[in-house]
Order: sequence, then C-alpha cells, then structure tokens
Amino acid sequence: MERTSIELGGVPLASTVMNASGPHSAETDEIHELSARHSGAIVFKSCNIAGLQAPDNLKNRGVAHFCALARELSAGGKPVVGSVVGKTSEEIIKVAAELDRAGVKIIELNLADDYVQNSVAPFATLDRLKSLIERVRGEVGAVLAVKVPPKLAMEPRAVADLFKLAQVRIAVCANDLPKDLKADLARGVADGPARTLSHAHAFYKESEGLLDIVAVGGINGGRDAYIAHLTGAKGLQAGSALIKEGAGALARIDRELGELLAANGKASVREIIGQIRFQN
Repeated sequence: MERTSIELGGVPLASTVMNASGPHSAETDEIHELSARHSGAIVFKSCNIAGLQAPDNLKNRGVAHFCALARELSAGGKPVVGSVVGKTSEEIIKVAAELDRAGVKIIELNLADDYVQNSVAPFATLDRLKSLIERVRGEVGAVLAVKVPPKLAMEPRAVADLFKLAQVRIAVCANDLPKDLKADLARGVADGPARTLSHAHAFYKESEGLLDIVAVGGINGGRDAYIAHLTGAKGLQAGSALIKEGAGALARIDRELGELLAANGKASVREIIGQIRFQN
C-alpha cells in the first residue's frame, strides 16, 4: 500500500510493517509464506554460524541456511533483513559478513538478546560497543541496525550518538508503551503531560532524527501501529500477532494502518512519524 511505504535506513520498503525476528521466520516454507502474504520486508530469525537448538527463541539452522534464502528472495526483489547473534565478537562479525555477501539489505545486530549479552556483553561499556560495531561496519556494506536492550544502564543519548558516529542507520527498540495510554489519533495528541512514552520514543528523541527507529512489540493492529509511528517509529516489527493468526497478520495490520491514515487525512505515514503531542 503506497500510503504505508517508507525508506528505512535508505532502503525502500513497500510497508512500514514487518515481522519480528523469531515467529515464522526460521524455516524455508514459513519464510516463503510470509513473503507471499505481505509486500513488506522479511526479517530472518536471528542466526549464528552453525545454528542453535537452544534457547528456543534463537533455534536456527545456521547462517548458510539463511544465506541461501537471502539470495533467492533478493533475486526476486524482496528486501531482506538478516538478524545476527553470536557467542563471540568474531562470530557476530563473520555471520554479518556472510549475510551481507548473500544480498541482505539490512543487517540487524541482535545485541539485546540474553545469549549475546551474557557472552559478548556489548553494552558493558561504550568503548566495547563501539569496537564491535566498527569491526562489523568494516566488513559489511549493508545498512546496519542494532537491536537495543530496553533495560540499559547507558543513557540513550550516548548510545544514539555512538550509533551515528559508527554509521548505524537504524535502532531497533522496544515499543513498551503504557497499556493505559489514551491518544486521539485525529489530532495526534496523547493524554497527560509531555513525557517519554516508550523505549522507541526515547531513542527517537535522543537521536534528533538522525537514526531511523524500528519499534518492536505491541503491534497487534492498525491503531497500535499508528501510535507507534506517532511516537517516532519509522518501521514496525510484529511478533505476537503472527503467533496468534499466522502470516496474514502483517497484511491486516498494514491495511488497518492505511485505512486509519486515510481516515485522518494523511497521504503518507511519513506525515505522522514523531508527531505526538500532549494534552497538558
């Protein structure tokens, strides 16, 4: 749907909506189904070199499996986001490089997962984070995204500034909006005083428009998507909706978002990104 198309990190996407790395994104048949049912980007399940059997959220067949799928999908013009984990910095760099050579458009370094946090500890210090990202950047040409843990000892501004210096174009953040948030979509106004509404909103504000923000979680329908965009998200990753209803969830959310944009007189989703205002 043209109304919901966007450029994410400079990569043209037919929709702001995509799957989160995990549900329905590991096996060949489910990735083909996602690709056929939705015009947006495909996000692969996070992978390492040889594959993992545990933990379940990272169970995968290894980078070679995803590289083969990336080459196939990319040849057909499908934008692919490759997601990377590893037990060492060297493994992360190698996986990213292999996905890059296979033609993925965006490489998501999943540095938020406990598997990586407990082994590589990329967010232990800013210098440690900078070193890892710069080493990956030196090996790949694809657009870089970094998945950021929502509970972070570092200030969002410091991390956002580091990302900009290290040529990270996209920050993938939690869409942990308050469950009782009330918002008037027609006016783009949330109840209450001005405040930071989510992890994604914090990084949008601190990056001052120089990072593209992807919001993950809580995207179950068009209204959820609309509010996430108002709070600064340029891209959206849906997980729970996929688990509940399958691959058709992405097209449904995209359609509902487009209908809300039209109902509120918006020709493009770009008109609402980061435009949240407050009642008081």
